[in-house]
Amino acid sequence: MGMDIVIVGAGLGGLTVAAALLHSGHRVRVFEQSRRLGEVGAGIQMSANAMKVLDSLGLRPALEPLSVRPKAFEFRRYDTGEMLHRLPLGDLHEQRHGAPYLQMHRADLHDALQRLVRALDPRAITLGARATAIDEGVDDVTVHFDGLPSVHASLVVGADGIKSVVRRHILGDDLPVFTGQVAWRCTVPTARIPHALRTDLVSTIWCGPHNHAVTYYLRGGELLNFVGCVERPWEEESWAARRPWSELDTDYRGWHPMVRAVIEHADSDQCYRWALNNRAPSMRWSSSRVTLLGDAVHATLPYMAQGAAMAIEDAAVLARALALPGPLDARLARYEIHRAPRTARVVRESTEMGELYHIGDAQTMRQAFVDRDIARSRNEWLYPYDPLRVEIG
Repeated sequence: MGMDIVIVGAGLGGLTVAAALLHSGHRVRVFEQSRRLGEVGAGIQMSANAMKVLDSLGLRPALEPLSVRPKAFEFRRYDTGEMLHRLPLGDLHEQRHGAPYLQMHRADLHDALQRLVRALDPRAITLGARATAIDEGVDDVTVHFDGLPSVHASLVVGADGIKSVVRRHILGDDLPVFTGQVAWRCTVPTARIPHALRTDLVSTIWCGPHNHAVTYYLRGGELLNFVGCVERPWEEESWAARRPWSELDTDYRGWHPMVRAVIEHADSDQCYRWALNNRAPSMRWSSSRVTLLGDAVHATLPYMAQGAAMAIEDAAVLARALALPGPLDARLARYEIHRAPRTARVVRESTEMGELYHIGDAQTMRQAFVDRDIARSRNEWLYPYDPLRVEIG
């Protein structure tokens, strides 16, 4: 018999768990504080570990035509373009790990997920519903909203991001911490970039002193996505915060011509920059009738391209854990015991990647990439993981 489940937050993780739980026969209600459902204009990378979940939900036919299969990750020196390390992707990634590696627009993935949820239950999503507090009882749990009636459920899932209200109920007021880094983002039509200054269909990480940038393609190669991560003083967190193009230009002055081509052809009024925050990983995710997933419990720096992938993995494992026999609190315990160590490793290694990418001395950086051997590491533990089949209980 299905449970009555409330999900707080309709981001990528919240919608994925909603779809998985609806498929499993539960009654699901998703409450999102925004009045309009959508995602920011930025790229996202889905490796095999996350694509297995999206495949199981039947989304690959909708996503693949809008995506790019990159040939590799290439790690290069910011000024000379010297190759520091290469991680093959493409067909080899799918052969090794059972699903493709796709780069796509966040908005395209979000749209596909919300269409799926609404196809499964047209009334599942409520917008303009800002959760303010959680009251947990023995037999049910209540979510209170600003200006809307409270709702009751058997289980509440907090998928409400780094400023999570649901997290506060479980872990108290542990505020996120500014990392000392900010992130630029913009997308540029590929046609604007001279052919000689276009990278191949690869995801390129340009590494330099106290700063790095990532470039990769979206929507069949029509768009080039740029993310630049710079060490600088704190500023506002919003992904929608525009900043002057001149500041972006200054941050990447003297960088490789391929990076400069992106900067110089970006729309000057479409350059966004936001503060990067995270927390120390928590091993506690749940109470008796409330649990967390995604950034609400394991916010991470974006330096392994695994933030959304971890939320999607969480969604699949939570749905499987809820199908296990036994009391609800025991099933939630299986979920957190299994997921917490893996996501903590991603948080930790993402921070370490930022340190690696920002080494100033070129020779020190070369040796650090040799010692790290990113390709071996990720192919051994990160990408092979299957959220649909891994033993959880």
